[in-house]
Amino acid sequence: MTKNLLKIYSIAFLGILLDQLSKLLVHNYMDLYSTVTVFSDWFHLHYVLNPGMAFGWEFDFKFGKLFLTLFRIVAAIGIGYFIFYHHKKQTTSWGFLACVALILGGTIGNLIDSIFYGVFIEGNAIEGAFIPWFHGRVIDMLYFPLFEGNLPNWIPFAGGNFFVFFSPVFNIADSIIFIGIVSIILFHKKSLHSLENRVETTKTSIN
Repeated sequence: MTKNLLKIYSIAFLGILLDQLSKLLVHNYMDLYSTVTVFSDWFHLHYVLNPGMAFGWEFDFKFGKLFLTLFRIVAAIGIGYFIFYHHKKQTTSWGFLACVALILGGTIGNLIDSIFYGVFIEGNAIEGAFIPWFHGRVIDMLYFPLFEGNLPNWIPFAGGNFFVFFSPVFNIADSIIFIGIVSIILFHKKSLHSLENRVETTKTSIN
């Protein structure tokens, strides 16, 4: 394994380390559903447990959490191999793979919660889970209610209702996944298009 490849994987490892450290600190030093103000009224630490995906999305069926955890395992393996393969073949830039490494780190960060936290953190497993393994809830804590108020009355259906922007609570793993994806879209369009062309060429040659 080359030094450059190790550097790319170390980005993912650093993301995992920061994510897990932040979650364990919040778990150990905050009460569930408690809030600590970090800056003014728009940045808080708010300790919640998320049974599903980023920003509170979840699968609403019996084996949804198990499916999500298994999907994350497959995704992590696939992303890890993607980095290894394209670095070895030198088919894309180091910067592009560094962004993918951020996505890998965030994926594994939340995966650790899903696999292990239901076992090692009391009360973390989702309600009704047939086993605690693979049914851990993800610890979220970053909350940015940038502004709040009532929607104008002229808005159909929701007019006059109270709203908060930005209301989701998330974590460092979610953040670095988002940063990785946005960075690819903004700064690595050429690498992305090159990979898309390679995929199309491969499909054409197979057919």
